[in-house]
Amino acid sequence: MPIRILVVDDHSVVRQGIITLLEDEEDIFIAGEASDGDEVLQKVEEVNPDVVLLDLTMPRMSGLDAMKELIPVHPDVRILVFSMHNNPDYIISALQNGAAGYLQKDTSRDEILRAVRSVVKGELYFPPDASSVIIRNLMKQLARLPETMPKNQETQEKSIWNIITAREQQILKCLTEGMSSKDIAERFDISSNTVANQRASIMRKANVKNTAELISLALKVNP
Repeated sequence: MPIRILVVDDHSVVRQGIITLLEDEEDIFIAGEASDGDEVLQKVEEVNPDVVLLDLTMPRMSGLDAMKELIPVHPDVRILVFSMHNNPDYIISALQNGAAGYLQKDTSRDEILRAVRSVVKGELYFPPDASSVIIRNLMKQLARLPETMPKNQETQEKSIWNIITAREQQILKCLTEGMSSKDIAERFDISSNTVANQRASIMRKANVKNTAELISLALKVNP
């Protein structure tokens, strides 16, 4: 089954440009398009997309506000932000509101395709620049935590590194450094699917819901 994509941007030229870039791929089907946040909510009901390629700054209802309404009702729809903004506040807000990935509008066609194919498999896709912003934000939050913590919490955090395999420790360390699945796969000469499987295994062992929670927990106590 091809990946069903809904393209959302208030500029028709941008929408058509994205559609033209993606429509010839055999595993991708452009299910529809929308021009603002209000319209995207209706379109998701109509076309049942797997991935929504979503701009953030739109009239009437912003992309962030649309995400807040969309995700609780359609939790299986993956939101891939496609924005002109590289402002850390936008990146963090997108992640906090449920975005599965974040791309800038000058991103290459190949990276858009990688991102779409990654998020539809349940992965997160944040390129190095965006990943660095997220990690810096997490580290700032950690720096504000009290120096002392309950013993059982400290033990729980340390156990993350203790209960995973040596290769999983390598994968987790790369994730905390902001590396993408592709970069990790190239470093260890393994497939991206292997990286995804190992990351999923780490998340199960750590009992976290997503990669952002995993990185936050891992950064609290170094291996």
